[in-house]
Amino acid sequence: MTIFERLSAYWQDSLNFLLGAGLFFSPWLFGFASEPAASLNAHTVGAVVAVMALMALFAFQTWEDWVSGVLGAWLLISPWMLGFSGAMAPTLTHIVVGVATIVLAIWSINEHEGGHLTAGR
Repeated sequence: MTIFERLSAYWQDSLNFLLGAGLFFSPWLFGFASEPAASLNAHTVGAVVAVMALMALFAFQTWEDWVSGVLGAWLLISPWMLGFSGAMAPTLTHIVVGVATIVLAIWSINEHEGGHLTAGR
């Protein structure tokens, strides 16, 4: 299976990679680089989500999607846990990416455990 076929067949992981990369760069893109807790969280979680998605693209293991799902849940609560919920841009970014990451992780787990994508992996 070529890389392009893999990216297309496992689109949830491809999209999760883009979400992770987008989260990583979001402090600069959305102007909250001066917010230390939000920026560090976006950089760290974004990098881990992107790496988990890449790992899932090339050698899928269910735990990779579970880690992404847990990270998505962390993104949902992190604005309040880390004290930046008063800032609109980082809070919305974390919530939107968190929800999308959770949905994609659950979708990917469901497809893999349902046997829809077992061929070729």
